[in-house]
Amino acid sequence: MVKKGRIVAFFLVVAILAVLISQTVMGITKEIKLGLDLQGGFEILYEVNEANQGDVIDDSALQATVSALEQRINVIGVSEPNIAIEGEDRIRVQLAGVDDQQTARELLSTEAELTIRNVHDEVLVDGSDLKQNGARSDMDTQSNKPIVNITFKDSKLMEEITRELYEGPPEENMLVFWLDFEEGVDSYAEESLKADPKFLSAATVRSIIYSDTATISGNFTLEETDQLAKILNAGALPVKLEELSSNSVGASLGEQAMKQTVYAGFIGIALIFAYMLFYYRFMGLIAVITLSTYVYLVLLVFDLMNAVLTLPGIAALILGVGMAVDANIITYERIKDEIRSGKTIMSSFKAGSRRSLSTILDANITTILAAAVLFIYGTSSVQGFAVMLIVSILVSFITAVYGSRLLLGLWVKSRALDKKTRLFGVKESEIDEL
Repeated sequence: MVKKGRIVAFFLVVAILAVLISQTVMGITKEIKLGLDLQGGFEILYEVNEANQGDVIDDSALQATVSALEQRINVIGVSEPNIAIEGEDRIRVQLAGVDDQQTARELLSTEAELTIRNVHDEVLVDGSDLKQNGARSDMDTQSNKPIVNITFKDSKLMEEITRELYEGPPEENMLVFWLDFEEGVDSYAEESLKADPKFLSAATVRSIIYSDTATISGNFTLEETDQLAKILNAGALPVKLEELSSNSVGASLGEQAMKQTVYAGFIGIALIFAYMLFYYRFMGLIAVITLSTYVYLVLLVFDLMNAVLTLPGIAALILGVGMAVDANIITYERIKDEIRSGKTIMSSFKAGSRRSLSTILDANITTILAAAVLFIYGTSSVQGFAVMLIVSILVSFITAVYGSRLLLGLWVKSRALDKKTRLFGVKESEIDEL
């Protein structure tokens, strides 16, 4: 006797999945963050060198550099940067969706060490004397020009410095603001003769300054003062960065790669669906449903992880489809073998599902181990591939094993498929031969 309640439950589960996927999949795909190879951008590999002689480049120095770079990237406005330490003295920075790549490159590499010096290039104030977030862009009410106001921790500092300069020789009465002054290379005497000097500004002290602020003025635009203030607030890098290599992907190239990859993925998955339907008949239909659910769940998990999807990640997703199909094929072939041996559909389903589990587990565990090694020892896009592959395998195991068993089990246990071996891809003649 056919148990119609199980068939109704099957269609109810499928309907719920169909509604859930159709209503939410577009929103999920829009929320997933794309890597620079899919939306354009650039990556730079830096070698980390000591800023001062005797400095040690250890893990704490690398971590401090990563934090400083993250603050600078916030100035650019990139929401999802990827900054990774590689080896003992290298840092890779990936910025997706950046239009002005040259400005971003300059912002990242500059040490941003502010110093205020006298005309003899002696340091009067450095960046450590600034208050946290003590720089801000403003407008000079008298000249109506953009300026940067900086605030110091010690309210008496400017009073002491300006008093000494104001009361000293007139030719030395100057505050010179420098960004990334190079000792032994830069000098005020040489730069002051140039039309476009390297120092930010040089101000004559006309009176003693009793406040805790100083002003950087010059031929700046409002955007330049705003960016300078943000750079100063982000702080100086604790090291020097030397660019070893860079890779740039234009937005149009990234979009084209995205379209081609998605198109290839659709074709590959469609061929897999067609093969499963042709060769496994009704069980193939179950596989199509579980594989569709698998793709949806992988995208959902990746979005919840706040991960960045790259071309290798899409490749891992499609490879995961192959792993899920492999799990289905192992189970279905076991079921077909049991049917050929003369067992009932119910017995074949139970025995085939039980005996295929260990094989599927072995295949998935070995692949996860390989992916874990890639993640631990790989870099950049290799790690992205490994993460997506691990997620894909775990999700495929759930959908291909438990999801497939659930849906197929509803039909088998309803008794609607009893003696209908052709729906499982097994001819009656094959059973008779055995």
